[in-house]
Amino acid sequence: MIKQLSTLDQDFEPQFEKLVARDASVDPEITRRAEAIVQDVAARGDEAVIEYTNRFDHLNLKTMEDAIVTREEMLQALETLPADQKQALETAAKRIREFHEHQLEKGWTITDSYGSVLGQRITAIDSVGLYVPGGKAAYPSSVLMNAMPAHVAGVPRIEMVFPTPGGERNQLVLAAAALAGVSRAFTIGGAQAVAALAYGTKTLDPVDKIVGPGNAYVAAAKRYVFGRVGIDMIAGPSEILVICDGKTPADWIAMDLFSQAEHDELAQAILLTPDAAFAAEVQKSIEKLLPTMPRKAIIEKSLANRGAIIVTRDLLEACKVADTISPEHLEISTENPEQWVDHLRHAGAIFMGRWSVEALGDYCAGPNHVLPTSRTARFSSPLGVYDFLKRTSIIHVSEAGAQALAPVADVLARGEHLIAHATSADYRLKK
Repeated sequence: MIKQLSTLDQDFEPQFEKLVARDASVDPEITRRAEAIVQDVAARGDEAVIEYTNRFDHLNLKTMEDAIVTREEMLQALETLPADQKQALETAAKRIREFHEHQLEKGWTITDSYGSVLGQRITAIDSVGLYVPGGKAAYPSSVLMNAMPAHVAGVPRIEMVFPTPGGERNQLVLAAAALAGVSRAFTIGGAQAVAALAYGTKTLDPVDKIVGPGNAYVAAAKRYVFGRVGIDMIAGPSEILVICDGKTPADWIAMDLFSQAEHDELAQAILLTPDAAFAAEVQKSIEKLLPTMPRKAIIEKSLANRGAIIVTRDLLEACKVADTISPEHLEISTENPEQWVDHLRHAGAIFMGRWSVEALGDYCAGPNHVLPTSRTARFSSPLGVYDFLKRTSIIHVSEAGAQALAPVADVLARGEHLIAHATSADYRLKK
């Protein structure tokens, strides 16, 4: 059911390459349809959004005002939650907010030897659109993780869109929006919601950046509007990689692998261990626990398609293999996990020690669960406050500074055959 590999096998390299390879191709028909919807919304605004929403989500909206959820309605959803849900949501929101407050940046200036002042100003972007997936499930954790960093950054307008097939509004999603500082929400989804956020309509002013996960149509629409607006990322299937020394209970590791495999059939779950006996024990745990899982069919396909248990020579080699994979989530389930961190450079989030289960990071540990996938952890970072801030350079050149710098600019500009540049700098020179 799950592949068994060893780095000692002669054919390990080709097997490994096949395991970690992912088809990143985009369905051209989905792209065509999504782009057509985006273009229609850009042209017809509210009318097109209502038409697509009623068609795809089986609603009966007459105007875009019918889709609006106000801040007051979100607060009401929070106040009327069952006590246990309200407490859990507030605890998670508090931890996520406190973590992200440490990411706030400050502007700075320096004064050079000529008395010129140079620096950087940090300001929040003006507006953000948050896409929250709906349909088969509701994701209040996604609301907190995407909206809270924007709220902490000081974004003044956070618009949320979320599909409500059949008209059902999830109370937990609205309560999370209240806690995360969402300004207003719309019960719209799909490519039409992305288009409305990017181009604006009579009812919804355009935003500067769109964040949040969605289906293939949402991803295609985000790709299309990128450049007109900023986007967070185009996320791939979820991933977990566990490095274990063989001393963590096998059932724990099996369930940790399940926790990502249950997302969808393309998710990837991999165990790296130098202990062959432990690898066999985890295999037995998988076989024992899988029948108890409500999402058994999805987990089974995920593990068969892209899962693996890999026996390595030692933990150092496990770290090298993990770095090659550059996973979204990386658990170091060992004694003294600190000793292995410096051997790992590429991962979206690192969970250190046997108690640091990835599921805690998904909901309430504090760090963001929006993480780079598909090996993009080699050059990308988790979503954070910094994604909602812009940096503006400050240049205040003194008269003495202009006398020193203008000749430099003149030489370089003439070397590029940009004479107006050179002359503009020369005008500042005292004759």
